[in-house]
Amino acid sequence: MNPWPMVLADLRALRWTAPAIMLLVALAVATGIAIGAQERALRQGSARAADDFDLIIGAPGSQTQLLMSSVYLQLDALPLLDGRVLKALALDERVGSFAPVAFGDVSRGYPVIGTTAAFASRWGRIAPSEGRLFTTEGEAVLGADVLYRLGDTIEPSHGVAGHVSRPGQADEEELSHRHEGHGYTAVGRLPRLGSPWDRAILVPIESVWEVHGLGNGHAEEARGDAPFWHAGSGTGDRRPAEEARIGPPFDGKRVPGVPAIVVKPRSVAGAYALRAQYRQGGTMAFFPAEVLVSLYGALGDMRDILVVASASNAVLILASVVLLLIAVNGLRRRRYATLRALGAPRSYVLLVTWIGTIVLIAAGCLIGLLLGVIATHAISGLVAARTGLSLSPAIGLGELAQAGLLCVVGSLLALLPAAISYRSPIIQDLRD
Repeated sequence: MNPWPMVLADLRALRWTAPAIMLLVALAVATGIAIGAQERALRQGSARAADDFDLIIGAPGSQTQLLMSSVYLQLDALPLLDGRVLKALALDERVGSFAPVAFGDVSRGYPVIGTTAAFASRWGRIAPSEGRLFTTEGEAVLGADVLYRLGDTIEPSHGVAGHVSRPGQADEEELSHRHEGHGYTAVGRLPRLGSPWDRAILVPIESVWEVHGLGNGHAEEARGDAPFWHAGSGTGDRRPAEEARIGPPFDGKRVPGVPAIVVKPRSVAGAYALRAQYRQGGTMAFFPAEVLVSLYGALGDMRDILVVASASNAVLILASVVLLLIAVNGLRRRRYATLRALGAPRSYVLLVTWIGTIVLIAAGCLIGLLLGVIATHAISGLVAARTGLSLSPAIGLGELAQAGLLCVVGSLLALLPAAISYRSPIIQDLRD
């Protein structure tokens, strides 16, 4: 006997119960999928954003705080690194390129970052999508998502600790801390990097020093030698011609301190040697991957907790579904007893009940996959809007396996109401 007509009849009879069961199963599947896919997307996006930060040097303090400020532009007050470190890096054979990173100002909610043109182009790896890189003080390069246009005048304001304004808008708090008499002209725009730097306004480091009354690093030595660096020129790469122009020993007073220095070593061995050297003597150095691993560990622990909670929730939902189906089958005992009285074998009733339950659970799992994809992209959008990270969430084999396992477990549990229907006596069911 074909069980499907009876299965469809049973499902139609569950007019409100069937959608509720599918929704419960779908929510259980979607929750597990969203947790796994989002955590993986966050790892990949944050790792991509740190690709150009080979080695970070700063003043002693929290590595995590320095990483979040310099790489992900979650800006906070940081101690300044002595300017003499810049001269030492310029003379170091192990250093291929280096660039200071200074922050603290904002404009319409966008962070104003002082650095070099070399680092703005990511050591020459990218070219502006519009205009050009800055070449002198008073010029600025815009991140891909900054709403200023080329030629606009950008007026910086001093950032206030703990205050976050909406990107693209200057609120009253920002306007009250504006640096009067200082401004930048937007001369270029960078292509999209998929990182928080897409929302940054990049200016020469000397401009940041000048705005804050720290000098611009261009004072000549008494003997008349040229300054050891010019951020706007794009230098910071250590070349023999530039070494000859560095001049006498640098006493650290000409160039102010900076919150962070990004270093691109010439070799892997040089990178580890530099890290070891600048982990002492009043400095701190680390590879971003070191800090990210610890952060990912904490994130993974949190994910594991959420996964366990999600799995426990799924088990409870399946148990509730089974209990509900047992109750529903109890209301339909007379129907099944009539079928058996008309000659239907016990196995037919078992199959009808089991298939009906499997259909509901499988449909719930498929709907859950769809809801999980929608939820993951929605959460990624919220994270990207908050952090600037470009996330690419995708459903992997782990999430598919999780949904499949839930479907298998649900199918096994579905045997319980089917077995009850199978063992139910005909005469007693007809009398009830």
